Parts: sequence; C-alpha cells; structure tokens
Amino acid sequence: MRENRLRTLWQQNKHAINGWLAIPSSFSAEVMAHQGWDTLTVDMQHGVIDYAQMVTMLQAISTTPTVPIVRVPWLEPGIIMKSLDAGAYGIICPMVNTREDAQRLVAYTHYAPKGSRSFGPVRANLYGGADYPGQANDTIVVFAMIETRQALDSLDSILSVEGLDAVYIGPSDLSLALGCRPVFDDVDPPTAQAIEHILARAKVHGVRAAVHNGLPSVAKARAAMGFDLVTLSSDARILTAGSQELLKAMK
Repeated sequence: MRENRLRTLWQQNKHAINGWLAIPSSFSAEVMAHQGWDTLTVDMQHGVIDYAQMVTMLQAISTTPTVPIVRVPWLEPGIIMKSLDAGAYGIICPMVNTREDAQRLVAYTHYAPKGSRSFGPVRANLYGGADYPGQANDTIVVFAMIETRQALDSLDSILSVEGLDAVYIGPSDLSLALGCRPVFDDVDPPTAQAIEHILARAKVHGVRAAVHNGLPSVAKARAAMGFDLVTLSSDARILTAGSQELLKAMK
C-alpha cells in the first residue's frame, strides 16, 4: 500500500506542514501540491468545494508525494466514507464535542472489526494500491477538531478514544466559544491558554496535535511548542496576499 508520509514524519519525530485548499479547482490543487507541502487539506466545510470537485483535486494531488487530507463538512458517515473511498489519506472532522462523537468518528473511518466503514474503496484502491482494504485501518489518519467549550470539558474522554490519531485545533471557532476574537494567530489569552492545554493533554494521551495558523512565524512557534502538524494559510489567502503585494508595488 502507498505510504502515508504523514505517519512516517511523525514516526521520525518531525512535524508536518499542511496547506489548505478552499478553491474548487484541480489545477490549483495540482499547483499547490507541486510546491512541496507535506500534506494538503481539501476543505469541504468552509471551502466552496463539492464532492465531484474534491475527487478531481485528490487526483491532482496524487501526482506528487503530498498526502491528501479532507476536512469533511460534519460528523456524518456518508461524506466521511465517500471521502475515504475517493482516496483521502486523512480525515479532519469538525465539532467533535464528546467522547461519543469521537467514537462515531473512529467507527466511520475504520473497517470492521474496528469500525463500521462500508466497503467500496473505488478510487482508494487506485491511489493506495491493491492491498488497501487490509491496510487502510492502520494507514488513514483521523483528526477530531476541538473548537468548543463542550469539547474542552470533554477533552480527556475524547483523547482516550482508541483509534483517534490526532486532534485539530480551529483557533477561530475556539476563540468564539470562549468569548474572544475569531482569529488564527494573535489569539486572546483565554484561547492561548486553551491551545496550550489541548496540546499538553494530547501529549499525555499519546495523541497527535494539529493547529490552524495564518502566519509562518506563528506556525513555526507552534511547531516549536510541540504541535505535530501546522496548517499555514490557504490557496485563497495566498492568492489574495500575492495579488495585494503586486498591486501595492505597482501603485
């Protein structure tokens, strides 16, 4: 089966640099993948991307060693299983608030006897290889997003769920939940404390921790804190920033 390079990086005690795809385009996904990101996440929650577009984007990413991840819209078995069948090597699920939510997420992403994932890896077999069915449970990386007060209150019970590989912090939603400004980087003190707490508890439970960032300086600082995956910007934000920089220079 094709190696999941994200797991390899983690086994080598290295962090991954994750790019974010919000634009529904296989070509932009291909361009991003060829820049050397460790992983790229197709955002089906807040990106303007539907399922058919996501499949073409995964196909484009597969022309490179970059690991394809999908953030699904919600904790719903149909879209999670279809994303895996399309060849996603990681699933990021938003709003995992309880131990029961985490247990359902693990079930939806694993074949029996570990879970309840339905069998039909139509493209995953092409991407992963003929032995995909027997290796998928140990290859796919499962992320639960921690972004609410309820999730913070349930953090240890979520982290103790067997089969959950990682937690992913969405600073904006977490900030809103704590009554703070919804930002990625310059978060208010309550959010900063919550981020440190989530990271510390993840380490105790042996669960990987990931976080969304806007600026390279913040991503580097959080990687130095011990985060195992740091997301940096998105294709849409990079396009905006690059255009603004060019126009500013011209004016």
